[in-house]
Amino acid sequence: MTDQTREPARAPEALAALFNRRANAGDVEGLVALYEPDAVLAAGRVVATGHAEIRTFYADLLARKSDFPAPETPPPLRNGALAMTFARLPNGAFSVELAREQADGTWLWAIDQLKLAPPKS
Repeated sequence: MTDQTREPARAPEALAALFNRRANAGDVEGLVALYEPDAVLAAGRVVATGHAEIRTFYADLLARKSDFPAPETPPPLRNGALAMTFARLPNGAFSVELAREQADGTWLWAIDQLKLAPPKS
């Protein structure tokens, strides 16, 4: 997948589907392109800030995992150019992201709290 054929998110709710497609395709650069240049991604003990660290995180993740099931994605909570997006995975884990509308009308994640575990019963 090249930058010329990589579609941008035209709405915040499109980000999760683009993530799923690119992750399953092994497209690290496509995943990085879903984030603002100085975005923050938190996944457990790992906190990645900026494209270089996010790229390293996804390169490692995709080297270990090849199947990303489609998540359930409730509608985002929007306030102007900001949107909180959510994704619930089949195993019950979920993620919460803050997306921001860019000057060109596309949407990118600025903050990503990846894969929160479901509460233990």
